[in-house]
Amino acid sequence: MNKLFKKYEGKIPLKVINDLKEKLPKNISEAKLKKILEETVIQYNKMLIQPGESVGLVAAESIGEPGTQMTLNTFHFAGVAEMNITMGLPRIIEILDGKKAIQTPMTEIYLKNPYSQGKNIKKLALSIKETKLNEIISEFIVSIAESKIELILDEKKMESIGINYPLIQKSIKSNFKELSLSKKGSTIILKLNEKEKEFNQLFKIKEKIKKIYIQGVKGIIQILPIKKGNEFLIITAGTNLKKVLELDFVDKTRTTSNNIFEIASVLGIEAARQAIINEVFKVIQNQGLNVDIRHLMLVADTMCASGFIKGVTRYGIVKEKASVLARASFETPIKHIFNASLIGEVDNLNSVVENVMLNQPVPVGTGLPGLVTKVKRS
Repeated sequence: MNKLFKKYEGKIPLKVINDLKEKLPKNISEAKLKKILEETVIQYNKMLIQPGESVGLVAAESIGEPGTQMTLNTFHFAGVAEMNITMGLPRIIEILDGKKAIQTPMTEIYLKNPYSQGKNIKKLALSIKETKLNEIISEFIVSIAESKIELILDEKKMESIGINYPLIQKSIKSNFKELSLSKKGSTIILKLNEKEKEFNQLFKIKEKIKKIYIQGVKGIIQILPIKKGNEFLIITAGTNLKKVLELDFVDKTRTTSNNIFEIASVLGIEAARQAIINEVFKVIQNQGLNVDIRHLMLVADTMCASGFIKGVTRYGIVKEKASVLARASFETPIKHIFNASLIGEVDNLNSVVENVMLNQPVPVGTGLPGLVTKVKRS
């Protein structure tokens, strides 16, 4: 069987051969395997792009046309108020425009064994969530006469999250050095020093105390353990990929964020390119549309070619076009034409857009080599 696969190594890519090896049944006959390989060669050759094909135009049409059928929907995780995920056309625009501030940042955290099988999954998820002091306080009591604030702790919640009193004490002390701190049962008493006494000072401190960070990963505002296939993983609202990947129980090879710029800063531009492809493909699939992944790969390559993520906008990849008219065709024509005229810029009309604007034949097949030959005159 391996000999038969070797015969086809030059005819079809090695990845296709490896995929076939994985998916074909082990007890397949040689005659059937040969027939499958022959059909694979035929299909592979049909899928090859002809030299000189206008791949950019084809990709633009192939993504743009199904994009008009997209709905403006948001996916909501049941039972968790904050867990919404932007989907459909708004998400496509978010990715392709290269927006740094996205509407619903989230992370998919894959876990190592035994946690991926559900062991202590709820406690683990709560330890990831960013916990602030007001979440574990059941009541605040402010006494202006005695210049003190009493914090009544919710001990059940503390136990479920895994927070103890020394951790709370340390967090308060690091933020408010001017307060004297004592504990009486489940109540923390904070007192102002004599020098700091002001009528409204206590109320200001009370509001600041609520926002004190206690534990968890900063930026993770909500968590949801879910079962996907035969394993458990944690979906989060909010992202902090760098800190999440530092956790011991996290599977670093599969954990990912939906924030492409965050992926680029933590894992590099190649990972960001793949994230663009994955995120756009996921949205298109969820909408029930069919777009060849190679069109998305071309767009992702263009966005990441400079080593930085640049959106398909007038401030991104359009700004880098060599042609004045091509730049002018996108949103701000007067500005580009004025700037080009001031410096005497020349447009050689090498690409598609500028020739369409001037009603000239489009020079397609720009990747083809040109041949120069000397003609002998008789």
